Amino acid sequence: MIIVQVAGGLGNQMQQYALYRKFVRIGKEARLDFSWFQELEGKCDEAVTTKRKLELAYFDRLVYEECTKEEREELIGSDGLTGKLRRKLLPSTVRWFHESKMYHPELLDFEDMYLSGYFACEKYYSDILYDLREKIRFPESGNPLNRQMAEEMRNCDSVSVHIRRGDYLTPENTGMFGGICTEAYYAGALKMLKEEVPDAHFYLFSDDIPYVKEHFQGEEYTIVDINHGRDSFYDMWLMSKCRHNICANSTFSFWGARLNGSEGKIMVRPAIHKNSQIFIKKEMEELWQGWRFINSQGQIQ
Repeated sequence: MIIVQVAGGLGNQMQQYALYRKFVRIGKEARLDFSWFQELEGKCDEAVTTKRKLELAYFDRLVYEECTKEEREELIGSDGLTGKLRRKLLPSTVRWFHESKMYHPELLDFEDMYLSGYFACEKYYSDILYDLREKIRFPESGNPLNRQMAEEMRNCDSVSVHIRRGDYLTPENTGMFGGICTEAYYAGALKMLKEEVPDAHFYLFSDDIPYVKEHFQGEEYTIVDINHGRDSFYDMWLMSKCRHNICANSTFSFWGARLNGSEGKIMVRPAIHKNSQIFIKKEMEELWQGWRFINSQGQIQ
């Protein structure tokens, strides 16, 4: 049995779900494990628990099987002292895989394994994205502005632009994620889209609306500020309704682009996701087929 741990924010949860669905599609017995969120409930550290909810539960008719406590413990042991001793003294009995790089080609050959990681690399599940677009259904929004905006997006050369600031500006995150999606990055991405889509209209999504209002002014821009709190995940739905997508180094906007079923769509992402990575063009073009890459200097890679 394959068990995929579900953890992190919505974009990461969707990647873990996508990998789970890939295992199911190739005939493996697979389950999802949601215990990470139950464990968070018992912690007091706000930095850990803030904005980390099981948002997969918000989707309508999402198809999956959840593992039992016994199935999880069979692979990695219990959370108590007995399990810790097993992992330390009898490591050969533990079947626990931890993601350590962008792509692990051996992953889909596993038979009995508990998988921990974010699995952002699109090569794992690129061939089933058409199926994921059917499986991942957003519930009807109670805000009529979402439906109206989606209709606008369908009727023009719409481009979503995701600008993530918020937690990426904190000291603990700046070293890892900062300085990647710079103003030059967005300038380069916008320039490329304007050249290829002359009538492009840009829909801006951000967790820092005042910043966006200051830096993006003009009739070619619409700032999307209609979804807040739990309803924030409808921003991903709106991104998916645009014809083209410019992403931040954020799995949230990656999924807005992945769920976009438009033919001939242009998907733009930063050359690297975090500062510990090195951009290797040939490798990235293989692992992220169909994407365009722009670096922090605004240069097309």
